[in-house]
Amino acid sequence: MTTRAEAIKALEASHVLQNYKRHPVVFVRGSGSRLVDTDGREYVDLLSGIGVASLGHAPGELAAALTAQAGELLHTSNLFFHPLQGEVAERLARLSGLPRAFFCNSGTEAVEACLKFARRYWRTRGANERHEIVAFEGAFHGRTFGSLSVTAGEPYRAPFAPLVPGVRFVSPTDPGQVRDAVGERTAAVIVEPIQGEGGVRPVPGATAAAIAEACAATGTLLITDEIQCGLGRTGRPFHGAALGLTPDLIPVGKSLGGGFPVAAALMSEAIAAAVAFGDHGSTYGGNLLACRAALVFLEALGNGLVERVAAAGRRLRQGLDALVADSGAIHEVRGDGLMQGLEVDQEVADRAVDCALARGLVINRTAGTVIRLLPPLNISDEDIDEGLRRLRLALDDAGAALRAA
Repeated sequence: MTTRAEAIKALEASHVLQNYKRHPVVFVRGSGSRLVDTDGREYVDLLSGIGVASLGHAPGELAAALTAQAGELLHTSNLFFHPLQGEVAERLARLSGLPRAFFCNSGTEAVEACLKFARRYWRTRGANERHEIVAFEGAFHGRTFGSLSVTAGEPYRAPFAPLVPGVRFVSPTDPGQVRDAVGERTAAVIVEPIQGEGGVRPVPGATAAAIAEACAATGTLLITDEIQCGLGRTGRPFHGAALGLTPDLIPVGKSLGGGFPVAAALMSEAIAAAVAFGDHGSTYGGNLLACRAALVFLEALGNGLVERVAAAGRRLRQGLDALVADSGAIHEVRGDGLMQGLEVDQEVADRAVDCALARGLVINRTAGTVIRLLPPLNISDEDIDEGLRRLRLALDDAGAALRAA
């Protein structure tokens, strides 16, 4: 007899594009930092849909807000303004210091918008030669043509070449390369304050200083990609500020909607002034359900969630440091707040995610040898501790499987 999980997988195999390598688990419901699969088995979620389920699974306040909005009005198009858009933009402006917002649906779209607006800024000023972008090795900014062009790594890029020209990659650990790369033809520097897909790698302070220095000296615009590390993830509204970076544009997404697709490109008044009617657009961007979801998240962020993340992040990091001391599997722990990466041997990394699922734990492997943790921002102390316990067991299992191989 075919099980429910088997029937679901057969449906996927027949009709859904095979561009994702799926794990053999189907989740059907969740609550807080816990997920439940088709067999009724419960998991501790230390990934939150790759940093998206910021308020946990099935948060009551988000469900209520979306239900209420769905009963009133879903969509009017961007031919008309709605006050919800203004409320979200105002809150984001207070958090970021950037007064204008362009709404879209995903982080990739937000990066794309930032790149376009950066070029538009210089063209408006008559500096058509300033079209080049400086990006960083190890960076991941998305998969549309513009965002892919500033994403490093041949596996992402090679199948779709040639990409947008004029992008130069420099090492995030070599401040001198940054200074040499930024010049009179550079429109913008784009940087993740903490690289996510690149292995949870914080930008070194010396590199951040070089970025700020080079941008100030040449007038080059700065884009800090806070899609993964921003909006409270590290225990502060935006992580770039901790590095002394003052951006002209910030793309945000992921956690902003608590699971509902919403993103934004935040920008200075000078950038906004360079944009003309019709320069960019989005059919769904700023739709009313998305704005209601964003307001629920931003309300939580302003009511103690940032401080809670800081405390939870300390607890998680202490547990990970203890795990390093007790286990030979982990070589380094990197990150901040509730964005942590564990560097492990390749053979352990190859087995860790499956071993974790077998132990009822959801984690992620990125950059080949890094276990990435991005739990819900409101994860409880109890779920942090239980997640760490299961992670210890999963790493032990991965080591045992390696020795038995």
